[in-house]
Amino acid sequence: MTDAPISYAGPERVLSGVQCSGALHLGNYLGALVKFARLQHEKQTFIFVADLHAITVWQEPEKLASQTREIVAAYLAAGLDPMKAAIFAQSSVREHAELAWIFNCVARLGWLDRMTQFKEKSGQHKERSSVGLYTYPVLQAADILVYKATHVPVGEDQKQHLELTRDIAAKFNNDFKAPGFFPLPEPLTQGPGARVMSLRDGSAKMSKSDPSDNSRINLLDDADAIASKIRKAKTDPEPLSETLEDLKTRPEADNLVGIYAALSGLSKEQVLAEFGGKGFGTFKPALADLAVSVMGPIGDRMRGFLDDPGEIDAVLAKGAADARNVAAPVLDETKKLVGFWRA
Repeated sequence: MTDAPISYAGPERVLSGVQCSGALHLGNYLGALVKFARLQHEKQTFIFVADLHAITVWQEPEKLASQTREIVAAYLAAGLDPMKAAIFAQSSVREHAELAWIFNCVARLGWLDRMTQFKEKSGQHKERSSVGLYTYPVLQAADILVYKATHVPVGEDQKQHLELTRDIAAKFNNDFKAPGFFPLPEPLTQGPGARVMSLRDGSAKMSKSDPSDNSRINLLDDADAIASKIRKAKTDPEPLSETLEDLKTRPEADNLVGIYAALSGLSKEQVLAEFGGKGFGTFKPALADLAVSVMGPIGDRMRGFLDDPGEIDAVLAKGAADARNVAAPVLDETKKLVGFWRA
C-alpha cells in the first residue's frame, strides 16, 4: 500500500519527540538531539516531549511535569532554538489525541497485532498492559500527521511504527477520496551515533531503563562520573582492532569506537587509523577526555536551564501555540473529510 509515489505537495516538515520517562543519556544525545538541532536549520521542525506516550505505563504524577522540563532543558542544551523549532509538550496540543481517535477508526487490528514493540514491552502478561500501550503506534501516527510531517528521525526500533503511519495515511487518503491529503512520511536514520549501545553489554542498546547506571552516560553526569563510566566500560583483553571487519566481531569495542567517532566527527576508519593496535589503556583515557569535553558543557547548560523553570515554561508555551497554529487547521480539514457535523 505504501509503495505508491508520494503525491503530497505541501512543505517539508520534521517531527520527532522524546518520552519524559527517565533521565536522558548519551544515546539520546547522539541518536536524536544532535539530529534535531541540525534539522531545525533545514526544514520546518516540530519537537515535542511525549508525555501522552509516557503514561502508557505508570508515571508518578508529581514527577511528570519536572521530567518534561528536564527533556526541554536537554533540547535547549543540545542547541535547539525555540525561535526556529516548535518545542512543546504533546499533551498541550489536544489535536494529537483527537486525530488519534480518528486514526483508531482507520487502522486495523491486524496491523497493530504485528507491532513487535508491544510484544516486547508487554511480555508474557499483555492482558495486564494498558490499551494505550497497544494503540501507542496510532497516537504516534497522529503525532506525525497532525503536522503533515514529511520526515521523521527514527531509530531502527521505530521504523515499523513509521511504516504503520504510512499505511494509515494511505488508507485515510483512499477511504475519504483525498489523494495526497496526508503525506507518506520518510524516515531519517542516517548519521553517526544513531545507535549507541550499553557500556556494560555491547549487544544491548543504551537505555534509561537499564538498572545499572554504569551502563549509560547520563546528560547530567559530571566530568568525574563520565570518565569513571568509560574507564569501567566492558571490553576484552585484546588490543583495539585495526580493521572495521575485525571490529564487527567485538561489540563492546565497536561501541566505544562508534562513540568516539560520533563525538569527534570522525569516521570509525579514522579512529582505528589513530588507535588501532593500541590497548584500551590508551584508548579509554582518550575517549574519556573527549566525552568530558563534549558532554560536560551539555550537562552544565542543562543545569542552567533547570535552575530557571520559568524560562522552560515560556519555551513550552510558545511552542504549544506555534504547534497548534499548524495542527488545528489540519484537524479541521480532517473532520470535514470524515463528515463530522460542523456549526
